[in-house]
Amino acid sequence: MMKTITVRPVTKAMLSAGLIALVLSGCGGSDGANGEDGQDGLIGVSIDDATTLKATLTEATVVDGQVSVNFSLKNGNGVAVLGLTKDHDIRFGIAQLTPVTEMIGDTQVDRGYQWQSYINVLKQPNTSTIPDGETNISPSAQYQAEVEVASACETCFVDNQDGTYQYTFQTNISQITEPLTITYNKDNTQRITLELKQPLITANAHYDFQPSTGLTEDIASRDVVSIEACYTCHQPDSLELHGGRRIDLENCASCHTATSGDPETGNSVDFGYMIHAIHKGQDRVTHTATAEEAAPYKVIGYGGSMHDYGNVMYPQNPAADCSACHVEGVNAPQDAALFNANKSDTACIACHTESASEHHVGLSTQCTSCHIEEGYARSAKEAHGDVMKAYNETQTMNAVFSDIRVTADGKFSTNVKFTDASATVIAAEFIDTSSRIVMAWDSDKDYPAYNNASYSNRRLRLSEGVANADNSWTLVWNNITLPTDYIGKTFELWSAVTACYNNGGYGRPEVKLTACSTDDVRKVEIKSSPYHFVMAADAVNSSQSAVTRRNIIDPTTCQGCHNQAVYHYDNGINCQTCHTSDKTLRADDTYPGGKKSTSFAFKAHSAEGHYLKYAGVESGTVLKTDCKTCHTTDGITLGRAEDRVWRYADTDTGADVWVSSDTGACLSCHQKYITESTVSHIETNGGITDGMSEDDVRTRAAEMCSTCHTPTRITESHGF
Repeated sequence: MMKTITVRPVTKAMLSAGLIALVLSGCGGSDGANGEDGQDGLIGVSIDDATTLKATLTEATVVDGQVSVNFSLKNGNGVAVLGLTKDHDIRFGIAQLTPVTEMIGDTQVDRGYQWQSYINVLKQPNTSTIPDGETNISPSAQYQAEVEVASACETCFVDNQDGTYQYTFQTNISQITEPLTITYNKDNTQRITLELKQPLITANAHYDFQPSTGLTEDIASRDVVSIEACYTCHQPDSLELHGGRRIDLENCASCHTATSGDPETGNSVDFGYMIHAIHKGQDRVTHTATAEEAAPYKVIGYGGSMHDYGNVMYPQNPAADCSACHVEGVNAPQDAALFNANKSDTACIACHTESASEHHVGLSTQCTSCHIEEGYARSAKEAHGDVMKAYNETQTMNAVFSDIRVTADGKFSTNVKFTDASATVIAAEFIDTSSRIVMAWDSDKDYPAYNNASYSNRRLRLSEGVANADNSWTLVWNNITLPTDYIGKTFELWSAVTACYNNGGYGRPEVKLTACSTDDVRKVEIKSSPYHFVMAADAVNSSQSAVTRRNIIDPTTCQGCHNQAVYHYDNGINCQTCHTSDKTLRADDTYPGGKKSTSFAFKAHSAEGHYLKYAGVESGTVLKTDCKTCHTTDGITLGRAEDRVWRYADTDTGADVWVSSDTGACLSCHQKYITESTVSHIETNGGITDGMSEDDVRTRAAEMCSTCHTPTRITESHGF
């Protein structure tokens, strides 16, 4: 039960005195002098009853190397949280932001500010946790940053009985000589971290200050990235690491320091190195003089388990887009631009490894000795910028459609040209004529049935059309027969067309549009939104607005994680244009029955990269059951597309079966795990799992799924 009011003994005494005085006054005696006001009772909630928790470090002092910190605890309503003791799972860390230099030959190189924990241990490899036959590891003794456990000290923890507390560190930071020598400097920024773990709630906090002045602002800092950038791909709950007790990026950065490593693998766990190496994932390679070899980043992590990040499929492609994590501008971290400062080689080597290419084998790993502005080789900013220029420029381009009509022999036709940011038409020589325009109708529903208009017939290469003198093309879809009721339907034209660019290099050539006939050009998709319109008999019906498809997913959330290079036709998340629910199946011996769906829903729900809770790296950092990651608020409402039919395969034989609308949506996740009782439940409630054809399903289906499976219940059943 929540305890909200505490009445102190002195208050009880005052109440008793008041009653006696009242009795005396009733007898005609003197009431005497007024007593002193009693202490107000506390309003608070017990730490053991709190369901929300926020810790705030409020003040810190350093006296002769002895560090003390004051902090408060409140719940989500701002009510004081009482009763914390040293025996609750509360831990404290302390680190110094130290200027670092390195000698390269006879030259002293400025490596900028780096966090260095005062509390460290030297750990030997625990060979019992290393799997037999493990490769790409070099077990060795490593230093590891640590935190203090408050329960280890009888006198360090003080409860002020009002929701505020004090902790005095067991470590004297002026006397650090083992296992590393750390020199305390009162002019350097110091960071104190707190982590408090309760069975159902966790609190982290940090406090940066300069002891010589007491300042907490306008002091040296190293706040490069924000955890909000991480949440673009990761659910917040999924980044509760080290058993769920560490959730703040600032706490991570002050413990994962340059001197910290993993003894079982010999790999650095420096924060910048670790994060870049993890996200390089399956693309992390090194080179010998003769070959390319995989170089997966591995650590024996929390609980002694192997974490092989060679399975990670980094979705934020192109990987050269540093802005995916390093967000600058309004509300950016204070030191957001530091990643461009050429201060450290750590992140470079984490992604590219010590031998980044065959040209670097045997050379120095001091990347910034060459890779700097005006240096022998391009800086990281220049090199990544050269990759990104084409991607960023194509985001400002547009496909412009005109003269949309139906020809005399009933074929759909359009003209198309491409414009740049200034609306200037791009010369045809810079446009890849082997790339395509995709056409569809019923884009407000579920696109044309695959049997009537397969995607292979609905996509047309520019080279299959007529090139015009004004740098446009006229395209006619001769292999498509329009439906007899096409008038009044919503149509879609979508560009999968690429523009051609040269590559940057050591000579720093300007990256720009380049004739596609040139050798070794890069082809990058023009990022132009689909054009939706309503057809009249032989032209666009300009008086009628295109109808939009029901609200299912938020493509910006997909794009936020996948960036500009999703898979093929990388112009936004338009996958459902071609990957319709009735699309042909794909042979796959790893799937029950040997066939699996190629619909967009199936691919999105069952994609290996979306299924990390049960497959792939099993990191848990992308939670498969969080429907809200992609779906809109009303995007999981059932019963809205009664005519939709799905094509699936029998899980035993692989033979085609046709499935009703809501049933098919659920099977896109659950088909692998379907049981006879599940089938019975579906069919009892009007669903079809064994249809012989689309017409068979439409004739028999009478789904009542939405009666019980409301959006609320669906999200609850998936854990949200």
